[in-house]
Amino acid sequence: MHPLATSLWIYAGICAATWILSLITGEHSWVDRIWSLIPIPYLAVFAGAAHFKDARLNVMLVLVVLWGARLTFNFARKGGYARGGEDYRWPILRQRMNNWQFQLFNLFFIVLYQNLLLLLISLPAYTAFKQQGGFGVLDVLATLVFLGFLLGETIADQQQWNFHQWKKAEVAAGRTPQPGFLRTGLFRYSRHPNFFFEQAQWWVIFFFGAIAAGSVLQPTILGAVLLTLLFVGSTRFTESISAGKYPDYADYQATTSAVVPWPPKKAAPSAKTA
Repeated sequence: MHPLATSLWIYAGICAATWILSLITGEHSWVDRIWSLIPIPYLAVFAGAAHFKDARLNVMLVLVVLWGARLTFNFARKGGYARGGEDYRWPILRQRMNNWQFQLFNLFFIVLYQNLLLLLISLPAYTAFKQQGGFGVLDVLATLVFLGFLLGETIADQQQWNFHQWKKAEVAAGRTPQPGFLRTGLFRYSRHPNFFFEQAQWWVIFFFGAIAAGSVLQPTILGAVLLTLLFVGSTRFTESISAGKYPDYADYQATTSAVVPWPPKKAAPSAKTA
């Protein structure tokens, strides 16, 4: 079977499984639970179709395995695979929708669209499969950049984990954690550095395909673009929740880059006064 057809069968099976599980359990984070896993078989399908003899495809597969292992570990330690480990945003969204509206949202956005996105961000491997051979300086550079972004996301997630563990300890001791949100380390330069590094890694995967084809004018850019747009929407929703919980979050927004790490601005006098 053609590797692209195999990938589409995987997509169909995962969509059916995650949708049925959401109906049975009443939890809607099943796509979140397989997010760090599903791109691996997609990459493996294309690398396997080349009999694991193409250096570029093999490196892409190894990099995505490293990405998936790190993300799976971080998701697991936060309780994402535990019973009831649903994304905290979905209950909030359910309160804002009628049941039938949320069920349509679950089917078309959470299940079909997000699973499609996982397929699309993996499709640069299809470009590399069609243009096999060679592993040059640009491939080496892309590999190093990917590993740099992977390290950056690892550091950001660890800083966030340490902060939330501290918050839990403060609450357990009967104290109110101050500050209520993280704004040191990498979070001094970006409100969501982990989001930045996550997206950046998949842009590198796109560039592997572009290197193989000899041009960035590839339709597989759609996956990276849609992933970025997904994070734009997710960031806005997440920040609306944070702004509602923490009065000083507006000051943080005024001085700190939303996603791309950048030196912080000086707070405006009105913000300081407030």
